[in-house]
Amino acid sequence: MNMCKMKMYIVALSAALLTSAMASAQDYQGSDPVGTLAYALPQTTLTFEVTAQREQFYAGPYAKYAKKYLGVDVRQQNESTCRLKEIRMTPYVEADQSRRFVVTPGSGSSSFLQLSAQGLVAVGDGTFGRGSFWRFSTPNQADFSGKGVNSNLTSEATTLYRNVRGQGTYNTVAIQQDVVVEKPLEQRAQEAAETIIQLRRKKIDIVTGNTDATFSGEALGAALSEIDRLEQEYLSLFIGYSDIQDQTMKFDVVPSPSNKNQVYVAFRVSDTEGLVASDNMSGKPYLLELKPQTVSTAEGEARAVKGSYAVYRVPAICAAKLTDGVNVILQDRIPVYQLGTESIFNLSGK
Repeated sequence: MNMCKMKMYIVALSAALLTSAMASAQDYQGSDPVGTLAYALPQTTLTFEVTAQREQFYAGPYAKYAKKYLGVDVRQQNESTCRLKEIRMTPYVEADQSRRFVVTPGSGSSSFLQLSAQGLVAVGDGTFGRGSFWRFSTPNQADFSGKGVNSNLTSEATTLYRNVRGQGTYNTVAIQQDVVVEKPLEQRAQEAAETIIQLRRKKIDIVTGNTDATFSGEALGAALSEIDRLEQEYLSLFIGYSDIQDQTMKFDVVPSPSNKNQVYVAFRVSDTEGLVASDNMSGKPYLLELKPQTVSTAEGEARAVKGSYAVYRVPAICAAKLTDGVNVILQDRIPVYQLGTESIFNLSGK
C-alpha cells in the first residue's frame, strides 16, 4: 500500500470511529445526562440469619398410666415448641435510591472516586444475593402401630340366651360362650409395663450371668442392644416421642431515620409455624434496638461550599441489641449510614 492510499485509509478509519462514537451517544437511552456521574448515598441493611429447632411431640397412648405402672411423670398431650439455636447479624451496604444525585466530574473526580471506594457513596445498585426461604413440612401423625408384641384382643366369658321350643311353650335357656373383645386401654398399658420390667430383669440376668444361655463378646453386646431397643419401643408407648427439625431463614431490617425510638421487630418465632416474618402476629417478637452514638454540632454540621460539589454520608456508629423483650440475645456496634450525617465534597478541588 503506497503513502497516498494509507493516508486515505487512516482518514476513513477516523471518520468511521467518530461516526460510531456519535451513534453510541445518540443511542443512549438513560435518564441521566451524558457526561455526568450518577450515584446514590449508601444505606445499611441488617440481615439476620436465624436457625431454630422445632419439636413436634406426640404423647404416648398409655401416658396417663405411666405414673401408676412405671412410676414416672410424662407429658400427657401432643404439643409443638420452637427454640432458637443460632442467630447471625450481618450489616450490608446498599444504595439508597431515595437519595440519588447527578454530578459533573471535574478536577476533583479522583478524590470523589476515593470516597466511593471507602463506602461513603454508592455508585452501583448495591444488590446482594438472598438465600431461599424454607418452611417446615406438615407434621406427621403419631404412629404407635408397630410397637409392642402383646395381642390387643382378649377372651371373656359371656352369657347368651335363646328360646327353646317345648311342649306348646318356649323356654329361655342360658348358654355360656367365649367372645373375643378388645382389651381395655388400661389392661394393655399394664401388660406393656410388665413387659418393660421383664426386659430390664432379663438384661440384669445377662449382665450378671444369671441365665442358662452363655453370652460373650459380640453376642453379649448384640443381646443387650436388642433388649435396649425393645425396652425403648415399649417405653415410648408411655413417654411418647418427638419429631425434631431445624429451620433456617433470613430476615432484613432497614433502619429508618423517621423511627424515633429506633426499635424494630426483626422476626417472630411461633411454636406451631416456626420462624415467621415480623408482620406475622402469631409468633413471639424479637426486637432490634439501635442507639446511635451522639455527634456534636461541630462534628456533624456540613459546611457550605461554592462551585461543583457532591453529597456523601458519614455513618452513625450504633449500639445494636437484639432481645426477646426481656433477655438480650446478642449485641454489637455497627455503622448505620442512614442514621448518620450528610456532608458536602467540593469537586472543583478548591
